[in-house]
Amino acid sequence: MRGCMSIFEQTINFTRGVPADESFPLEEVAECAAAVIGGPLGTQVMQYGKSFGFAPLREWLAARHNVAIEQVMLANGSLQFVDFMGLALLERGDTVFVESPTYDRVLTLLRRHGARIVGIPLEADGPDLEALEVALRHQVPRLFYIIADFQNPSGATASPAKRRRLAELAERYGFWLVEDAPYRPLRYRGEHLPSLFDLAPAHTLQMSSFTKQISPGVRVGYLIGDATALARLARAAEDTYITPNLIGEATVYEFCRRGWLDPQLDRLRTLYGPRLEAICAALRERLPDAEWIEPDGGFFLSVTVPVGTTSEALRARAAALKLNLSDGRGFFPNPAEGERFLRLPFCALTPDELREAVRRLAFAVNQS
Repeated sequence: MRGCMSIFEQTINFTRGVPADESFPLEEVAECAAAVIGGPLGTQVMQYGKSFGFAPLREWLAARHNVAIEQVMLANGSLQFVDFMGLALLERGDTVFVESPTYDRVLTLLRRHGARIVGIPLEADGPDLEALEVALRHQVPRLFYIIADFQNPSGATASPAKRRRLAELAERYGFWLVEDAPYRPLRYRGEHLPSLFDLAPAHTLQMSSFTKQISPGVRVGYLIGDATALARLARAAEDTYITPNLIGEATVYEFCRRGWLDPQLDRLRTLYGPRLEAICAALRERLPDAEWIEPDGGFFLSVTVPVGTTSEALRARAAALKLNLSDGRGFFPNPAEGERFLRLPFCALTPDELREAVRRLAFAVNQS
């Protein structure tokens, strides 16, 4: 349908942060899957396996990240690791800090596990450290969930100074930094910054995923961190699913073993970089009075619309223009704080679609 309709007739979705269909390395993944099933490991990956995940991929990741294999665990993705943390590291009523706003599905999981969620206000260069230190004087969290690079939903990236201070505070107070880093390889401009795991390896559990790097369908994520903590998560994993997704993990390993991951990441940067430039240029032109964070990578940027416009009313006006928007309130521990917040995913839309989407968004905003 997308190919048969003019761009002005299409419904445009500014909702889910999904990869572009054209980003998937279909032929390469098919070749890797066939090699796994038809090769000497075929029987092994069809059988039950260890809850830590497929050992050759763990070894490959350990070498890439310069850690021991015992510090690497595989699962379906970051959300599943958060679920395992709820089972293995949290008691009901434990305090967890999150950025405000943060990834909405993590809020759902933490609530399911009975966590007491405290939102730390997010600034364009990372968490508000003054607010964080005030919160720490009242209570020490078990975990602080943070997306330091190209944050979902805001697009913010924590500055080097804030990263260093976060590492210092985690070490001083003894809490875990849960660093969700799926967008970290997807930097389209600027220089890479040290990760929280680089700065505080003894206090950081770093999650990432091949969802954004290869495809969501492979269902392979990984966690790097303290071996003792990972062993507790692995026991929770075994009680959850007995065996992991060995076929998917082995297929990803074959893809990486053949040296195809880094060229794939280069292709993604080439594909998505112009899309980021297109949406930023459109926002500067169409919504000059709005507050927004311009990222250097990732999948998202965010807009705070002018006072007098609410998320609910704006979504209704946008829907009438065939533009679907997410409810910004869902990204905040206190939903009322998201009344004027919009998350705009840009990777799955073409530059022309992004320009048209922002045109419709500006029209909806200006109707208020």
